[in-house]
Amino acid sequence: VQLQASGGGLVQAGGSLRLSCAASGGTFSNYAMGWFRQALGKEREFVALISWSGGTTYYTDSVKGRFTISRDNAKNTVYLQMNSLKPEDTAVYYCARDKVAPAITTLASRYDYWGQGTLVTVSS
Repeated sequence: VQLQASGGGLVQAGGSLRLSCAASGGTFSNYAMGWFRQALGKEREFVALISWSGGTTYYTDSVKGRFTISRDNAKNTVYLQMNSLKPEDTAVYYCARDKVAPAITTLASRYDYWGQGTLVTVSS
């Protein structure tokens, strides 16, 4: 499975970005998908996840009400809509596929395929 993340960029505080993660080469629709981020000098952290059907979503507290994760299984793509961005959201964002279908988890160790990351920079 290959995951290709895109959509990052430079945005002012309060602005919005939409990240996309396109999957190819394997099964997508049976698995939960997650977004993680890693800021410079910090550990990778969980941001959001979505179940295989899209019926369950979960967010880390710092992005609740601002970020929305969604997926289109027909297009093998997961999205992260980010609104009201803050400078502390600056990080490289990674999409990943949960290794155990159809379970969901916030633990990075439970995700087996990762995208290459897309940089989001929020200026103050």
